[in-house]
Amino acid sequence: MASAKMKVEVWSDIMCPFCYIGKRNYESALAQFAGSKDIEIEWKSFQLDPTIPEQTGEKQNVYEYLAERKGMSYEQSVKMHENVVEIAKHAGLAYNFDKAIVANSFSAHKMIQLAKTKSLGDAAEERLFYAYFTEGKDFGDIETLVQLGTEIGLDEAAIRTAVNSEDYAKKVRADVAEARNLGGGGVPFFVFNRKYAISGAQPPEAFLQTLDKSFGEWRADNPASPFEVSEGPSCTPEGCD
Repeated sequence: MASAKMKVEVWSDIMCPFCYIGKRNYESALAQFAGSKDIEIEWKSFQLDPTIPEQTGEKQNVYEYLAERKGMSYEQSVKMHENVVEIAKHAGLAYNFDKAIVANSFSAHKMIQLAKTKSLGDAAEERLFYAYFTEGKDFGDIETLVQLGTEIGLDEAAIRTAVNSEDYAKKVRADVAEARNLGGGGVPFFVFNRKYAISGAQPPEAFLQTLDKSFGEWRADNPASPFEVSEGPSCTPEGCD
């Protein structure tokens, strides 16, 4: 049976700076791609640091977290992030690492899994990325997740159920395992039609090239219907509309 759209799967962690940049670069390529209406995206969960405690007393921003983790000064940590801030700015994003609160992302991923069941996966990723990198929201806090989730149209009760659900936890773990089975050891990890992959936040040109190649092959296996009609005002024997 022919597929309705070609699928692009993206493994991502919402606390990964290059995942947000990769999202923007992919979107930039898709905006230039003639077959964009025949592409669907599916977001997959990945955790860069599952060892972060789910409940922490003292909150750290990204600069503080890396300084402690790498045994360096706060100033050195700021310096290390300067290039990332510039790359993000080039992609149209504002990164405020001094506000970004480091948290365990597992509950947020469970909410994303819920959002996917409502066709809101992309909206959830976008809202969480912006909340983390720009607004400095703590997505380790359940009330914050509820606020962010309801903003994109999720039901409050459903969010609370999802973040405490073992079924959604299994979905997150399955995504992580699947990425590793496909050879994705880091994120972002984009897989096109289960044939081609892009690892990392590559420039829009790389995404566009891979879209062209993978879509051409997908279209050969899934030919369009003989007539694709663009409708406008018209007349029939019964009258005009």
